[in-house]
Amino acid sequence: MRGVIGVKKNIKVMTAILLSVGLLAGCGTNNNTSGGTDTGNGTSNEKVTLNVWGMGEEAKTLPKLADEFTKENPNITVKVQALPWNQGHEKMLTAVASKKGPDVIQMGTSWIPEFAEAGVLTDLTPYLEQYPELKPENFYPGAVESAKYGDKYVGSPWYVETRVLYYRTDLLKEAGFNAAPATWDELSDAAKKLAARGDGKYGISIDPKEQSLGFMFSRQNGAQWFTEDGKPNFSDPKFVEAVEYLNSFFQNGSAPKDLGLDIIPAFKEGILPMFISGPWMIKLIQDQAPEIDGKWAMAVLPKKENNISLLGGSNLSIFEYSKNKDAAAKFIAYMSKPETQIKWMEETSSLPAATAAWENDMLKNDPNYKVIGDQLNAAQPMPVITEWSPISENYLKHFEVIYRNNVDVKKEMESFNNDATKMMK
Repeated sequence: MRGVIGVKKNIKVMTAILLSVGLLAGCGTNNNTSGGTDTGNGTSNEKVTLNVWGMGEEAKTLPKLADEFTKENPNITVKVQALPWNQGHEKMLTAVASKKGPDVIQMGTSWIPEFAEAGVLTDLTPYLEQYPELKPENFYPGAVESAKYGDKYVGSPWYVETRVLYYRTDLLKEAGFNAAPATWDELSDAAKKLAARGDGKYGISIDPKEQSLGFMFSRQNGAQWFTEDGKPNFSDPKFVEAVEYLNSFFQNGSAPKDLGLDIIPAFKEGILPMFISGPWMIKLIQDQAPEIDGKWAMAVLPKKENNISLLGGSNLSIFEYSKNKDAAAKFIAYMSKPETQIKWMEETSSLPAATAAWENDMLKNDPNYKVIGDQLNAAQPMPVITEWSPISENYLKHFEVIYRNNVDVKKEMESFNNDATKMMK
């Protein structure tokens, strides 16, 4: 999920704009097009129409699963609107301001804090007994954490993704490694030896525009991002040490400072024989670099104190102003079933959030997906706070100063921590 988080003031501003131009009365969709009321457990003869907003290209496939749902629930009609990620956030702001919008909304995990704080995502807790498919214990813990805001459970995990290590098995073997680097020291050693091949070749790609990397590695080093009273703690020695570790790849020549390289061709040619990325790269490598089939593999991230990775993905939430909440909960429960999430994976390659789905042979017996499943057991989302997006964007600015100029990391992280403290206020 790559949607951009706003801040709570965006919602206030959007509301004011809509009021000023008189759009509130006509914005959004009618949540109960049949003119009825909530259907309770869905057994009523009253017909209900659910409006569902799905995000991204894969949402165009969502009507197929919705049709399966309506076969089991003929009194519920499901209308799916597929929105590009870059339009979904603004459209959701409009729905919030007008109090008219979808019944069910696909929420990127990074959107949860903003809209949950605005009070427009329904707490699913009252539905857990009626629809046990929604219970948190059915999903990866990190996915559940991304769907919580305070004491409310505002989304059911829909699909997940995480970051793992991709590496060229043949080139690492030539460098003296018969397996993927399992520790920070091994990763650094392997990257140096691979870079020593010369001729414009490197050991690893460290994407300086990937916001999650610094935070991910600092977690692996045991850094605590906030103090007990909630203040930013990014100048913590363990955070500083993690950033120094990442910077070392640039300073010793293991990683290029200016990528300017498409990762797949560079991986195929052996220019960048290791990189960290998500599961979407599997198909890209298979499609664009079939020549190296059998010469690459994936591994869980190397470990320091732990090997915690990022957890991302999407959740399904009920819009607080929906008039069909019970029917919406029934729909989300259907989508949360392991067998439904497997069907979704077959259609879109999105990975299921329900842990039981990972017992499916298609996932259990595929070595690449097995790695992802293992990493998901050690994956956590970014903090569920509204300020996180500007904080993480600000980190990238400070990290650029570090890797380009090799400045004192401790001082730069103190500056970053001061910026974060102002943002939190």
